[in-house]
Amino acid sequence: MSDLPRKAVTRTAKLAALPLGFAGRATWGLGKRIGGRSAELVAREVQQRTADQLFKTLGELKGGAMKLGQALSVFESALPEEIAGPYRAALTKLQEAAPPLPAATVHAVLAERIGEDWREYFLEFEDKPSAAASIGQVHRGVWHDGREVAVKVQYPGAGEALLSDLTQLSRFARLLGPLVPGMDIKPLIKEMRDRVSEELDYELEAQAQRVHAEEFADDPDVVIPGVVHQSDQVLVTEWMVGVPLADVIADGTAEQRDRAGQLLARFLFSGPARTGLLHADPHPGNFRLLPPAEAPDGSDEGGAEAGPWRLGVLDFGTVDRLPGGLPGTIGESLRMTLEGDAAGVYGLLRAEGFVKESIDLEPAEVLDYLLPIIEPAQVEEFAFSRGWLRDQAARIADPRSPAHQLGRQLNLPPSYLLIHRVTLSTIGVLCQLGAAVRLRDELEAWLPGFVAESAEPAFTPESQEPESAPESGT
Repeated sequence: MSDLPRKAVTRTAKLAALPLGFAGRATWGLGKRIGGRSAELVAREVQQRTADQLFKTLGELKGGAMKLGQALSVFESALPEEIAGPYRAALTKLQEAAPPLPAATVHAVLAERIGEDWREYFLEFEDKPSAAASIGQVHRGVWHDGREVAVKVQYPGAGEALLSDLTQLSRFARLLGPLVPGMDIKPLIKEMRDRVSEELDYELEAQAQRVHAEEFADDPDVVIPGVVHQSDQVLVTEWMVGVPLADVIADGTAEQRDRAGQLLARFLFSGPARTGLLHADPHPGNFRLLPPAEAPDGSDEGGAEAGPWRLGVLDFGTVDRLPGGLPGTIGESLRMTLEGDAAGVYGLLRAEGFVKESIDLEPAEVLDYLLPIIEPAQVEEFAFSRGWLRDQAARIADPRSPAHQLGRQLNLPPSYLLIHRVTLSTIGVLCQLGAAVRLRDELEAWLPGFVAESAEPAFTPESQEPESAPESGT
């Protein structure tokens, strides 16, 4: 497929085939069970066939369909290995690639949005895209001042396609539920649909990227490419050379995995504190691992042995605006959970709307529900793994378990929806990496409320070092 299918009837027909196909596979599975095969084995085969069709269709359609595929791909760690293994490659492919637009279409967009003389802005422009995503594709070029740049071109009709896809997908979201145990897909799709206008607005994306690039300009650990030029449907940023996180997940060394995981956690929690913005699209395609001397333009002054790897961050099209940083309620509830303060946690969650007034829960049961989830914060260093995530997903997804019953009674306030999704997605990537991460260090440094006020170290964003305290305070 060489172009983004924009006719609603075409896209709807492709998406409508998914639930029809699911029904057909369910019938096929029933026949297999009648024939004597075990229910568990048949269910796995049906799930695998469903996943194969789902991700093939999402990759072809781009738009909102592919965006959902990218969001779901970070949760493949939660699936049983015998299910996740056969189509993990298809999920990873979604994160980095999609069928490209023809060069003539790209040239037409550039001429319309930058001007008929658009080629004068570039010393070089590669017609073959280097990457493609849900609503646009990226071309490599050289700006007129000699800088290597990434030129992001939005697909014509992307807005219409996004809305159409997400509306259609929401109608059979429940059929996708088994692909990600313990996760309700419908709110995820609704939240994506609500943010379509922001995702399509490259001016908003440029603003968010500029804020991050300025804040992290001298950061030793995180690299944000600068914005070079922006117009409607075209965004030009500095080119960044590095190892895609998908490659680290597939073939990275233990050192690379641990370093990537640590910096990913640091960026998740430090970003809102430093910029008032939360990068809200944490799938592996948006991150690179690069050595410290490597600048966004690809130059390498000190070589890969000059120091620890850094994290490069791309794509600021979806952000959550948090002027005060992450809500203090998150840090306070985590701290009280770790302290075993069941009544305190319950009172805070009820006050914030996580527990509706019409529902009465046992505080101790709420604590038991939360403790396994925040296990990574209980220890100095935690080894994230697919096995751990599968255990958590199974615990919450099993209808017979107390955790499942309690989880159905908890409520997620709208203001926390995107924060929750980003946190879950980041955990999913950490488990894909199999990274050993000092998560507690990042929570203590950046998450408001996690350290009790009387014990909070005086951190400054510039130094990230605690100021000396009088001996009486220790």
